[in-house]
Amino acid sequence: MNATDEPLAPGLYLVATPIGNLEDITLRALRVLRSADRIACEDTRQTRKLLDRYGIATPVISSHEHNEAQRGRQLIEELKNGARIAVVSDAGTPGISDPGMVLATAAIVEGIAVYPIPGASAVLAALVASGINTEHFFFVGFLPPKAGARRTALEDWAAGLSRPTTLVFYEAPHRIVETLADVEAVWGPLCQIVLARELTKLHEEFLRATVREVREQLATRDNVRGEMVLLIAAQPLAADSALGASLLKRLAELVKSEGLDEKDALKRIARERGVSKSELWRELQRERARIK
Repeated sequence: MNATDEPLAPGLYLVATPIGNLEDITLRALRVLRSADRIACEDTRQTRKLLDRYGIATPVISSHEHNEAQRGRQLIEELKNGARIAVVSDAGTPGISDPGMVLATAAIVEGIAVYPIPGASAVLAALVASGINTEHFFFVGFLPPKAGARRTALEDWAAGLSRPTTLVFYEAPHRIVETLADVEAVWGPLCQIVLARELTKLHEEFLRATVREVREQLATRDNVRGEMVLLIAAQPLAADSALGASLLKRLAELVKSEGLDEKDALKRIARERGVSKSELWRELQRERARIK
């Protein structure tokens, strides 16, 4: 008897599914999906497309971010009784910016076997075809949707780097131009990036250039669509924060020589630098925290 003939052992199976092209699924994944007692899906309608393609009739049940806690308790009880349950997200590997982690953690706490069934991953697909450094990379997931929080998050990542690192993010198409503007503000217009769009699908596209070039190209398009992976060839910022130090120096000059209060001085510097006052305020707070 070979491995494909053996009955599926009881436990929880985290099954990676295609991120676009339905051919990107492993033979093992198909066997698990066929042999499981049921499949917990992020969206049963989405998963049914894959199952129908391969003639798989295993019962499905929804398990997504809005019901994962409640549904997880039900599935854990079934697993305790010897069930074989497969977990899938709409695309890619469950638990990576998708439901699955909560259920896997609960199963481990209960001593239930958890089996990874590896396969498609948008992060790795984008990374290996990016052409930028794959030796040191960090997957961050989604950035905050609000502009201020997103800029702060990028600045925090930049400040925390000790060596060149490829940062990998997911981003929504309606925010991508603004996000690239934030990347440019943090690392400069010549920062090398790669934007991977619609991976493995009909309109797959890789934009490999400086952040300014990619931003300007996208800004000319009527519509920017599709799921996106953004890769940044991120460099560490100078440890002495020369930009912040120059801000403090200019602020002191305006307060002393022209008698401006800090608020009006920041307005003046913002006009001089062509940036927003709120951006300067964040920079000022970071520099003051650094030198404490």
